[in-house]
Amino acid sequence: MKKQYINGRWCDALGGGLWHVQNPATEEWFADVPFGDERDSLEAIAAAESAFASWKKLSGWERGAFLRRCADLIRSHAERFAPETTMEAGKPLKEALGEWMVAADLFEWYGEEAKRAYGRVIPSKRAEKRMQVVWEPMGVVGIITAWNFPAYNLARACAAALAAGCTVVCKGSEYTPLSSMNLFQALHETGLPAGVANLVNGDAARIGESFLNHPAVRKISFTGSTRVGKLLMDGASRTVKRLALELGGNAPVLIFEDVPLEQIARTAVTGRFRNAGQVCNVPQRFYVAQRIYDDFLHLSSEHARQLRVGYGLEEGVAMGPLINKRQQEHVLTLLEHSKQQGATVLTGGQTLDKGFFVTPAVVADRQAAPVFRQQEIFGPVLPVTPFSDLEEVLQQANDTPYGLAAYVWTNNLKMAYAAAEGLQFGMIGINDWAPHGTEAPFGGWKQSGLGHESGSEGMLEYMEKKLITINLST
Repeated sequence: MKKQYINGRWCDALGGGLWHVQNPATEEWFADVPFGDERDSLEAIAAAESAFASWKKLSGWERGAFLRRCADLIRSHAERFAPETTMEAGKPLKEALGEWMVAADLFEWYGEEAKRAYGRVIPSKRAEKRMQVVWEPMGVVGIITAWNFPAYNLARACAAALAAGCTVVCKGSEYTPLSSMNLFQALHETGLPAGVANLVNGDAARIGESFLNHPAVRKISFTGSTRVGKLLMDGASRTVKRLALELGGNAPVLIFEDVPLEQIARTAVTGRFRNAGQVCNVPQRFYVAQRIYDDFLHLSSEHARQLRVGYGLEEGVAMGPLINKRQQEHVLTLLEHSKQQGATVLTGGQTLDKGFFVTPAVVADRQAAPVFRQQEIFGPVLPVTPFSDLEEVLQQANDTPYGLAAYVWTNNLKMAYAAAEGLQFGMIGINDWAPHGTEAPFGGWKQSGLGHESGSEGMLEYMEKKLITINLST
């Protein structure tokens, strides 16, 4: 049985609790893991607080060596880790393996970036005065991540915080605990000092409250829903705690008539239904120029019908189930509401006999149903709405509380820039379904979050800026 990891040792929950892990493709309960509460997280916080003093004194080169070693270990274990990710998260094995490889990239990147926490010298107007700005690690960081990318989400925050010189207490999703524990297996094998990185699994609300209330936890990094992010914002006022929030998304896609339509329809289907649509920055609402609208609907429907849906460990499966029954019901309800608002489901939207599946749905959304703009779909639904001009489509695209990612497909450079500059989102992909990368900042506007992950910005999010001045005249 896999366990929690606190102060350099594997352990059960202090209260003896267990969580049964369910395979969303088969609905079978296939593993038991510890399920703790604030008692476990308080023990982990104490360990992290004790370890911080020595960890922050290591040079970036020394900390980076542990992270690069972790990257190598993840790569060597990936073929063992990936099937368990498929079993608990539902995604096809190829996607799970790819996720573990990106997790390794994140540890490698921050293993190098740890060397580059550059400050600066400020020329003073007084000749006898010297001024410099340096960056220092914040302290203990509480990390709470989501189930949709259980290895990637945790690696992204954990690697950056450790590179910065912080110590961490991590809580992965209880739906996907095996991936979190496998990541910590790799960290453990690096010889990381006890207490530097800790993992608890348990009651999200109680563990989150312990993070909010404890003064030693200087920052909370959260990946999840906007609703929970707002609760954390309210609670952070108690100790004026820093937050990094990677929340929901509702990405619009603007497709103009000068693109190769067959290629765009095929890749749109691939991108939209990745991880069964359970991706915060995945393309969600498709706005297609009126002249090519019907052709895009036909082509995307044909490609969606060809996707093989099933258990991710089976050969040739392109899309797995949703994470649980509640998420399945959410998607089915959203489809029903869209039909009440004038949309037509052209293909998909059905369940299978077993598992939390919804087959890939393409929806003709000619009247721009409000349900698709105001809610995060987070499921295998591809709604398509026609548009006539740039001003109209920008108004529709921006009419959402979210602002994470947006996409533009055109070969007209002036149109591309006009659309990108008019979209109110933190990341814009022009002729690109992946406007992000390990080396680039990832973050949203509006209710999609606070702060940035990845890139050099990701490490600085876990550091404090300090001004030091010296008066040489005394």
